[in-house]
Amino acid sequence: MTRDAMRHVYGWLLLTPAAILLVAFTHYPTVATVLDSLYSKGSAIRPSRFVGLGQYAQLADDPIFWKVLANNAWFALGTIPASVALAIAMALLVNRALPGRALVRMAYFTPTILPMIAVANIWLFFYTPDIGLIDQVLSVFGLPGHNWLGDTATVLPAIIAMTIWKEAGFFMIFYLAALQNIPPELGEAARLEGASRWTYFRRVLFPLLMPTTLFVLINAVLNSFKLVDHLFVLTKGGPDNASNLLLYYIFESAFSYFDTNYAATLTVVLLALLAVLALAQFFALDRRIHYW
Repeated sequence: MTRDAMRHVYGWLLLTPAAILLVAFTHYPTVATVLDSLYSKGSAIRPSRFVGLGQYAQLADDPIFWKVLANNAWFALGTIPASVALAIAMALLVNRALPGRALVRMAYFTPTILPMIAVANIWLFFYTPDIGLIDQVLSVFGLPGHNWLGDTATVLPAIIAMTIWKEAGFFMIFYLAALQNIPPELGEAARLEGASRWTYFRRVLFPLLMPTTLFVLINAVLNSFKLVDHLFVLTKGGPDNASNLLLYYIFESAFSYFDTNYAATLTVVLLALLAVLALAQFFALDRRIHYW
C-alpha cells in the first residue's frame, strides 16, 4: 500500500468514531422518525400500517396543533427579541470598568447554570396564588392576587418572563466575548468625532456584533421550540392548552397518549420548521454581517 493510501486510511480511521456517533444519534433517528410518520398508530389488536401522508392530513385537521403552533409563535416573538436585547445591554454594562464587575457577571450568568427543573420550581414559588412572592408584593400595596399560571391570559406571558430570565445571561457571554475583541480605538475615534454613545453603538458597535447576533438568534430560535421541562413542572400545557408548546405536545402525544407515530409526524414538522427558520435567518442577515 502506498504512502498516500495509508494516509487516507489513517484519516478515515480517525473519523470513524465521530461518524458512527453522528449517524447513530443524528442521521438514523431522523430517517426513522420520517418513516414512522408514514405509518398509523399500532396496537396489540391492530398493527401499524402504511398510510403515507395520512398522518399529515390528520395533523392539518388537528385544532390543538394549530393552537400549539400559534402559542409557539407568540412564545418565540416574546422571548427572542427581549432575550437578545437584554443580553446586549448586560454585556455592555459588564464590559465597562465598574466596581464588583466579576460579581455582576456571575450574577447575570447564574440563571443559565441552574437546572431547568430548579428554575421552574423557583418561578413556581413566584407565581403561586396568594402565597407566591408576586402576590405577596402586590398585597403590600393593597392590590389583589392573581392566579398567574391558571389564567389563559397570563400563563404564556408568565412562561415568557421566566424564559427570558433563564436565557439572557447565556447570550450575554457571547456578546461579552465579542465586545472584548473589538478594538477600543474605535470608541476613542468616535468620541473625537463627536459621536454620541447611541450613534457609536448603532453605527459602529452593533454592525461589528452581527456575526455574534446571527449565532445568538439561531440558538434563540432553537431554544424557543424546545421547552419541555418548565411546562411539565409549571402548567403541563394548561389551562386549555394556553401554554402548550410544540415540543411539549410531541412529548404528550408520545408518552401520555402513546401515539408515537403522530408524535413522529409532529417531530418532522418541527424539524422542517426549524430548518426553514435557521436558513431564513442566515440568508437574511448574511449580507449585513461584517466579518473582521
